[in-house]
Amino acid sequence: MIRDHFRILTVDLATGKGKVVTLEGRDTEAGGSGLAALLFNKYGHPDKPWDDPEQPLIFTIGPLTGYFPLMSKTVCGFKSPYHNQYGESHAGGRSALSLRFADLDGLVVTGKAERLSCLSIGSRHLELIDVHYMRGIDLQRSGKMLRKMIGGAGHRSIFRIGPAGENLSAYACITVDTYRHFGRLGGGAVMGSKNLKAIAIQGDGVFDLPEGKEYAELFEEVHKQLTTTDMMDKYHNLGTPVNVAVLNAIKALPIKNLQQTTDPNIKGITGETFADDTLLRNTACAGCPVGCIHIGFVREKFMEPNQYLYRQVSYDHEPIFATGSMLGMTNAFSVLSIIDMVEKMGLDVMSAGVALAWATEALDKGIISEKETLVPLKFDDAAGYKEAMQHLGLGSNDFYRLLAQGTLKAAEQYGGEDFACVLGQEMGGYATGEVFFTSQALGFRHSHLDSGGYSFDQKHEEKNVEEAVKFLLRDEQGRVLLTSMVACLFAREVYTDELLANCLNSLGYTTLADNMHQVAQHIQKLRWRLRLATGFDPAAVKIPKRFTEITTWKGTIDKKYLNNLKKEYAKRILELGKEEEKEPKKKAPKKEE
Repeated sequence: MIRDHFRILTVDLATGKGKVVTLEGRDTEAGGSGLAALLFNKYGHPDKPWDDPEQPLIFTIGPLTGYFPLMSKTVCGFKSPYHNQYGESHAGGRSALSLRFADLDGLVVTGKAERLSCLSIGSRHLELIDVHYMRGIDLQRSGKMLRKMIGGAGHRSIFRIGPAGENLSAYACITVDTYRHFGRLGGGAVMGSKNLKAIAIQGDGVFDLPEGKEYAELFEEVHKQLTTTDMMDKYHNLGTPVNVAVLNAIKALPIKNLQQTTDPNIKGITGETFADDTLLRNTACAGCPVGCIHIGFVREKFMEPNQYLYRQVSYDHEPIFATGSMLGMTNAFSVLSIIDMVEKMGLDVMSAGVALAWATEALDKGIISEKETLVPLKFDDAAGYKEAMQHLGLGSNDFYRLLAQGTLKAAEQYGGEDFACVLGQEMGGYATGEVFFTSQALGFRHSHLDSGGYSFDQKHEEKNVEEAVKFLLRDEQGRVLLTSMVACLFAREVYTDELLANCLNSLGYTTLADNMHQVAQHIQKLRWRLRLATGFDPAAVKIPKRFTEITTWKGTIDKKYLNNLKKEYAKRILELGKEEEKEPKKKAPKKEE
């Protein structure tokens, strides 16, 4: 499975047939993010809408997938229902290893199935299964049904959507193996538009590992760094929820639709409280020894007097922010109960939580009424938010159907644009200041993970526009290389450039190892060209007024600095997308004997 080209399965849902194609580009696009962009350039249609049946839904892995720890992510590329432009989302679970053991570097799905279907693939099979009876069934129930239907437990990965995806919500996620998600930008709606309830990937192939000492010794070295040093302790112990108390202490936690950045009553939803009161166990993506997935529980009475069932619910900083602090919640179990409903509907938890935070403030200000919300939304009211999440996923009325296309779209019709907490899409869980707000508003995925803007805010007191933008572009480039390998970004401090080069060399990818910097530059520019070609205009991006009204540990937001950052970053993005470039070196063709 170590090869100097890509092996891609293309499937047309209209016919139920597929074929394997080989594609050059290993030494220039590497895999993952680079390969997804390459495939959209080949199969995508920039001038057609996101839900055109001919638009591809793309899943890709990288050259290091399956060979080294934490090379455990899959990249999903598609034209997004959120902004009708090219977008990416990343997920773990068993997705990456299942594709690797199905002997594929990528999967491209086009067309629309006649009826709601499940696509099942492996190294030796392809089947389109009619599952029309699953329409409207929540994501947890459909998951149980799919697992019984499709064998290969432990070697398979199941991607599935809930009612939100079937209803074409721009917040619809693709859930992977219960606890992981292609969360942002509406990939679930793309599946829904194709009448695709699920994709099951059977990792039913086998392959040999490289011979000799070099690979084995290097694997052991990487594994040791990840498991016997303190480099990954944060992620295994409290996990990212440790950020809740930290951000609250420095006045950088979004609270009650960003009306506050700190709350003296935050203790009930800190990472420490979740661990002490709700944590059942840790689990991990396939190929990861760290175990950063934290599983809590919710308890629900189903019979009097005291008969309960419980469900396991995963939590991280972002879900706690979106359904906790942003909604004014003060109890960990209440937060988990809202997340549980989000999971059933198949919604992106960040967008859904931030959207309801806006709706709560809009209701309080009289901009909308209970005629729209159907429930009396109030901060710290878990029961109301659970019901509202269900309405959002089901699209229960015109208001929820519009809100499910984006908070700003609802605000444009009803009012309240000034306090819509949207940075390209609904904000991530950081209110650290001008650099982060700029990085998410204009970033490629509009994700807090596009670059470390939140970190730059915390480490730099000076307001140097040129240095800040230079950091964002350089950091994005480094992350693009990792997401083309495809690494979990939690491992970015472990996988230095030197270590990545050693890993690639140990597998025989010597040309790629020798040209990593040029490859990263090429992929960064390739992605921006694609984003601009599908309609993105960074100069037109607006940052709502609410982001300029907050106070952090540094004081009030500097509007001039924020505006200058946005202008300079937009300018540099446009330059990246238009620059002519030399492609990275390719391996010389073999001479015929």
